[in-house]
Amino acid sequence: MKDLKYLAAFSIPIVAFISIYLKGSFSYLTPMYAFVMIPVLELLFPVDTHNLSSDAVDDKLKRKTFDWLLYLNLPVVYGLVFFGIYEASTSSIETYELVGMIISVGIVLGVNGINVAHELGHRQTTNERFIGKALLLPSQYMHFYIEHNFGHHLHAATPEDPATARYNQSVYSFWFTSIFRQYVKAWGIQEKLLKNNKNSFFSSKNDMFWYVLLQIGYLVTVFIFFESIGLLFAFSSAIIGILLLESVNYIEHYGLLRLKTKSGRYERVKEMHSWNSNHVIGRIVLYELTRHSDHHFKSTKKYQVLDCHDESPQMPFGYPTSVVLAMVPPLWFKIMNKHVPKEMVLQ
Repeated sequence: MKDLKYLAAFSIPIVAFISIYLKGSFSYLTPMYAFVMIPVLELLFPVDTHNLSSDAVDDKLKRKTFDWLLYLNLPVVYGLVFFGIYEASTSSIETYELVGMIISVGIVLGVNGINVAHELGHRQTTNERFIGKALLLPSQYMHFYIEHNFGHHLHAATPEDPATARYNQSVYSFWFTSIFRQYVKAWGIQEKLLKNNKNSFFSSKNDMFWYVLLQIGYLVTVFIFFESIGLLFAFSSAIIGILLLESVNYIEHYGLLRLKTKSGRYERVKEMHSWNSNHVIGRIVLYELTRHSDHHFKSTKKYQVLDCHDESPQMPFGYPTSVVLAMVPPLWFKIMNKHVPKEMVLQ
């Protein structure tokens, strides 16, 4: 039964469905649940630093339940997106209701869409990577697969990484620098991959071209069937999903930098180069994303067997709570700056 605890990750889509169905003031139930109720629960529940034994790890890796819990997000995300678009385009609603519905779907795109796509994007099978890329489509962020896997994991915790927030950089500044630089770097990475395989930039093997076409095709399809209101809903909810992802990116490596060796190269990625959180609720809802240090230490490791490392910098709060705190930069700096290792700040 413990394996089914990750079903709690579907509580956000369920709350979003209720928000869209009931409308009115309930339209804002999802952000209230994600950024008020969950942070409160994180404060009430104790942290869990327990790591699995080798036998337990082997057992959990054999169980397909954990994989199917990820796959199930595909119909859930797409079903909710189109339910939201349909309700927005066919119902008589006020502007404030529309905004609440868009935010609700956007949160689902960030948590059950991009976050799950991130996990599946590290898998070795083509089918799992396909599902991961499909989950990125509604967020208009398919280039994330290329930049994250071939860029971020190579350059994490260095100035060369767009997804590593600098010490004393606000989350609002990070949104702009990370989103723009990641997109540009994704094109650069794609070009290098094509050259390595002796393919032309204008080859059909250029995935970035396909991502652009698929994303435009998605928006055009929405416009054809649901007109301008549907297009507004789809595009705006995608923006919310992107901003939620980048807010999580912000807290994952904030202020952490890899030191340079005598050769001038950066030291290899260690457990101390990502913020770890053992707050139970955030761990479950985000499919153990909060054990980010171990994920970077071994990116192919599946979410259900990620470990906590004592040498990893520990967040004083869970990821959902930290996202809320990051929205108030002075408060964030006051809480987090003292936890950043001094040798990293003095570089």
